[in-house]
Amino acid sequence: MTVTFQSLLDHTRRSVREVAADELARALAAAGAPTVIDVREPDEHQNGVIPGAKLIPRGLLELRIENAVPDRGTPLAIYCAGGVRSVLAAKTLLDLGYQDVVSLAGGFSRWAQTGNKVEVRRQLTPDQMARYARHLSMPEVGEEGQLKLLAGRVLCIGAGGLGSPAALYLAAAGVGTIGIIDADTVDRSNLQRQILHSEDRVGMAKVDSAEKTLKGLNSDVTVKKHMERLTSENVMRIFSEYDVILDGSDNFPTRYLINDACVFLNKPNIHGSIFRFDGQATVFWPGHGPCYRCLYPEPPPPGMAPSCQEAGVLGVLPGVVGVIEAIEAVKLLLGCGEVLAGRLLTFDALRMSFRELKIRRDVDCPVCGDAPTITELIDYEQFCSYDGQVRHQS
Repeated sequence: MTVTFQSLLDHTRRSVREVAADELARALAAAGAPTVIDVREPDEHQNGVIPGAKLIPRGLLELRIENAVPDRGTPLAIYCAGGVRSVLAAKTLLDLGYQDVVSLAGGFSRWAQTGNKVEVRRQLTPDQMARYARHLSMPEVGEEGQLKLLAGRVLCIGAGGLGSPAALYLAAAGVGTIGIIDADTVDRSNLQRQILHSEDRVGMAKVDSAEKTLKGLNSDVTVKKHMERLTSENVMRIFSEYDVILDGSDNFPTRYLINDACVFLNKPNIHGSIFRFDGQATVFWPGHGPCYRCLYPEPPPPGMAPSCQEAGVLGVLPGVVGVIEAIEAVKLLLGCGEVLAGRLLTFDALRMSFRELKIRRDVDCPVCGDAPTITELIDYEQFCSYDGQVRHQS
């Protein structure tokens, strides 16, 4: 007997449960609601999607479903435009071992016609589809993840050695808003490692130089310039605008200021530091691990920790550490992977070796401990017995 598409579809429907739009709406409003999978093509989303749906085109379903829904016991509701592709997709998922899969009868058209809520999401333009094609092919990113990056807001503290590679790769990845705070101008000595800048920009404000480079790399990106020094007076106002704070500073007063403000505002703080041939990186994320004060309860005595200007730094070293910081920022925005919270990654360029050290939250920490004693910003230069010369670059 010749198998036709219609006979295949009829056979498939006998093994897949179909639900009406009102039945799915009730299920989504109840406890234990199913995960909704939209198997339409990206150009079909312009009229909206079912709120909360995961967008996985039918042709990529087998490739991406395990990353999107790893637990095969999760209830799934599949829909397409009219209810045909979703039946075939549901059968595929049942064959893959998913135990509770239904298809929306009539598809998105029936859902919208019966007055159910529709969510209209931002869509990638054709140019963006081409630019971010390598991201779109990754199950962990895809179109949904790229839209998260485009909506993301990251503040880079300093347009120096660490901020330069971090900002460049954040812009290349499509992070939609990149803030740069730096009060300095480009100096010829910066060019050995601060790759945001160039010879023809010596004397230019670093935030202006950074904007020119980042916009030249990716016109999708909005660069917010803060040509000022970070202080207790402006830090809460500036940090409140961003999702993630990326620390590229090279002095202790600024690092303690960043830490305390991030704890108070519940913002993840991606920390990096460099010294000669050595670098380190970690993530201080309130509620997910220790803070900077748990690692360094008190600053070293003045003179015991020379700056990069005094001790020197290998020009390519900040590229390694800054890119690690950028990776952590992207993971935080995507909500994927395991970030460096509670782990300190150290890098020895002379030996070309990495080590990972556990950092534990100090229950007696004065800022993030169980009974904090520091609940507002303090005088950080005085706390560090510092000379007042606060820099933001490395």
